[in-house]
Amino acid sequence: MATIKVEVISNKKEMNDFIQLPYHIYKDCPQYVPDLESDIRNLLNPQKNSAFKFSHIKPFVAYKDGVAVGRIVGLINKKANEHWKRKNVRFSLIEFIDDQEVSAALIEAVMKWGKSHGMETIQGPMGITDFDKEGMLVEDFHLTGTMNTIYNPAYYPRHMEALGFEKEVDWVQIRINIPEEVPARYARTAQYVREQIGLKVIKLTNKDIYKRGYGKKVFMLLNEAYKNIFGFSSLSEAQVDEFMCKYLKLIDKQLIPVVVNQQQEVVGVAITMGCLSHAMQKAHGRLWPLGWWPLLKAMKWHHEESAEMLLVAISPAYQGMGVNALFFDDLIPIYNKYGFRWAETGPQLEDNVRELSQWKPLKPEYVKRRRCFKKQIIDK
Repeated sequence: MATIKVEVISNKKEMNDFIQLPYHIYKDCPQYVPDLESDIRNLLNPQKNSAFKFSHIKPFVAYKDGVAVGRIVGLINKKANEHWKRKNVRFSLIEFIDDQEVSAALIEAVMKWGKSHGMETIQGPMGITDFDKEGMLVEDFHLTGTMNTIYNPAYYPRHMEALGFEKEVDWVQIRINIPEEVPARYARTAQYVREQIGLKVIKLTNKDIYKRGYGKKVFMLLNEAYKNIFGFSSLSEAQVDEFMCKYLKLIDKQLIPVVVNQQQEVVGVAITMGCLSHAMQKAHGRLWPLGWWPLLKAMKWHHEESAEMLLVAISPAYQGMGVNALFFDDLIPIYNKYGFRWAETGPQLEDNVRELSQWKPLKPEYVKRRRCFKKQIIDK
């Protein structure tokens, strides 16, 4: 009988096995978009990831007869547990072959580790922050993934249910065709918001972001706007610095409308970018020696036909006032100029009616349902 062993990563070989495993699972899957290997290594490196200051992070790799067949990361976010008043261990970056013994061994390793730290429940897939990849895909496996969301085989959710997990929440994504003109409803509302409320859209330069402090203002707005959203964990100043260094220097600032009031306070932001799915597939998870080139082409010359609408955040004091119309009024002409034919949002909670209703004038298509699973690990 084959022997399955789950090891805590403790050496270079095990880390390499952890990194390389998805290439075996998805070798014949055209929908899969790989992570950058450097991002995964940095995530698991206490010297590169400031989340270690308030979190326990434990990566595992599973072997069957000496061959890597599964991986998982256990996460205990002390800050999130305090915020939500829970004793919860999360799992992330889970991958496994279609073998129930392998998936069971991975989950058992995280549950055992979580219980040793006094945790009572397990949930996932989730990240440390609300801006990490979260939610196991449960529908639309035929659609190509994105660099900012999880793609997984159809057998993954079946394994979770067989292991006794149940649904905690679902997210859906919105796919829209880009109209040639701004819908009248958005245009009218945007004009009202500009004239009667005194809000306007600005575009940030690198000088604005780093020397004038607007980068940190944007992330502080995200902390404020998302504090009551499922799974939220506030970003520390060190995490903000990491996100700014990693993303804001690269993203085209024309695709990031920032809304300010008359006092120049940041009250809203939409972070969008050109789709990088095919570029990431061509890079095969590595920037060097040549992986940077398809990514540079996609970011600078917009060779793909779609945009990713990663997130929208509005200050609670301005929610319900039509601020989102300013985003559409600004972005639709730019998307047309860049040649984007359609766009896809990031995951949005299925019961967030206010957020989902804003898309109605664009005749949205709901795609890529994904799920956070949960399970008790200590009987009460």
